[in-house]
Amino acid sequence: MQRDLFTDEHEDFRATVRAYLAKEVLPHYDRWEKAGIVDREAWRAAGRQGLLGLAVPEEYGGGGTADFRYAAVLAEEFTRAGASGLALGLHNDIIGPYLTSLATEEQKRRWLPGFCTGELITAIAMTEPGAGSDLQGIRTRAVDRGDHFLLNGAKTFISNGILADLVVVVARTTPEGGAHGLGLLVVERGMPGFERGRNLDKIGQKAQDTAELFFQDVRVPKRNLLGEPDQGFLYLMRNLAQERLTIAAAAIAGAEHLVEITTAYVKQREAFGRPLAKLQHVRFEIAELATECAVTRAFVDRCITEHNRCALTPADASMAKWWATELQKRTADRCLQLHGGYGYMAEYPVARAFTDGRIQTIYGGTTEIMKEIVGRSLLD
Repeated sequence: MQRDLFTDEHEDFRATVRAYLAKEVLPHYDRWEKAGIVDREAWRAAGRQGLLGLAVPEEYGGGGTADFRYAAVLAEEFTRAGASGLALGLHNDIIGPYLTSLATEEQKRRWLPGFCTGELITAIAMTEPGAGSDLQGIRTRAVDRGDHFLLNGAKTFISNGILADLVVVVARTTPEGGAHGLGLLVVERGMPGFERGRNLDKIGQKAQDTAELFFQDVRVPKRNLLGEPDQGFLYLMRNLAQERLTIAAAAIAGAEHLVEITTAYVKQREAFGRPLAKLQHVRFEIAELATECAVTRAFVDRCITEHNRCALTPADASMAKWWATELQKRTADRCLQLHGGYGYMAEYPVARAFTDGRIQTIYGGTTEIMKEIVGRSLLD
């Protein structure tokens, strides 16, 4: 079916994204995969092309639009290109809202221009060795010392952890347990006591630097606090719907692309003297995958429309996230099977999609957590 979500302006933006990928990303991607990190110049090039800070007000150098459809275009094109290592979506759609909605005027002028040019790369540090989806288990502590907080703790699995110049750290600011007393502190590159550990070796998304971070008596000035010192959990919950929708948009685009390349493959690959596409089993597999993608696409596009109306509920965002990412995982497995032995070869896009996409059902809240959110919305 013809999608009616985008206007000509969005399609023009899509052309810009594709040109950027062709020139600044794809020629270097294999090298980045081997190095485990992307070049900072790719971030600066993204800034020059207007791909960073889409929702940041123009006065700070941003795009000045709250239209999430531009973010969806970016997610779709990066996924189709297999370029998961350059985490522009994390920067724009997950961290950006904290800076635009919570930062003071002084903080905005200090951080947002570099955010939009790619000179300042960002990360958010929530996950700890003993606390993943359960934010109530966070142990990193920030003790009020008057004009600063004294920060101690450790984080792990932090995307952009090596490259990041600004890290939004979720820390406990009061002794109370549970979700109470969490704050958001911005730790900047070079602060004494802030150390980066390993660039973690993952099974996929090899070009995306994912690190351990350590904080030992880091003096974080009060002017680097985002919002109120004990409202961090509320702020996190407020922004998680957009994070999950971003992941869902990438997931359905990934599943659709896998069906496209697999359809082309089975048409030209022969077995028993005829193309695989002539086998009924193969036709049924493609039919099932295409139908599942079409149904999921309709729901995700509707969620994008609702989000633009500020009407997307946490439960609907959770539905979109768990359903689309589980579909992506299922589609990658079935498409790799249809490729046979060639699907297991790293040179084939389906192999990279299989490993790169596996994290989708985990980060941003696991599938199990998403189901719990949906269940509570219906039964509590």
